[in-house]
Amino acid sequence: MAIPTREALSGFIATDPQLTETTGGGHRFYARVGIEQFQRNEDGSFTQLDSQFTDLVMFDRAAQRAAEKFQKGDNFIAEGRSNTREYQGEQREQFIASRIGHDNNRTTYTVDRSRQERTGADREAPERTAGERDPAAVALAQREQALQTEAAAGNGGAAQVDRAAVAR
Repeated sequence: MAIPTREALSGFIATDPQLTETTGGGHRFYARVGIEQFQRNEDGSFTQLDSQFTDLVMFDRAAQRAAEKFQKGDNFIAEGRSNTREYQGEQREQFIASRIGHDNNRTTYTVDRSRQERTGADREAPERTAGERDPAAVALAQREQALQTEAAAGNGGAAQVDRAAVAR
């Protein structure tokens, strides 16, 4: 089985990020990003070369999240794809990111693992009060009871069939 791979880009945010609205009403994150270049010397040390620059864009909810978390100067790693487009009469390459995160090799940060409030299709199941049972567990228990009753009443002299409830 081959490991699925995608293009990735690591660099730094070179301009103040912009969050704009697309013609379709969605969100678009844009920033000019720098890609640092290094050359390894014969003695094992590295010399920093001039950085290359390109455009980084993201769309929709990912764009909103990126605009909240990133600012000029942040180091990042992004996953996505490269695209060439025409800008003011010249061909220009841009990176369309589907995911982006801070570069943990170059950024000091704290991870907050507390539960976040979610909305829409990705929201969590509702909290249950003490003593309230999970509806799926109740349904499975009822089905298991029905199968046991059916097996005890309907088999006559036949061998008892062992049936277990299966949760998915």
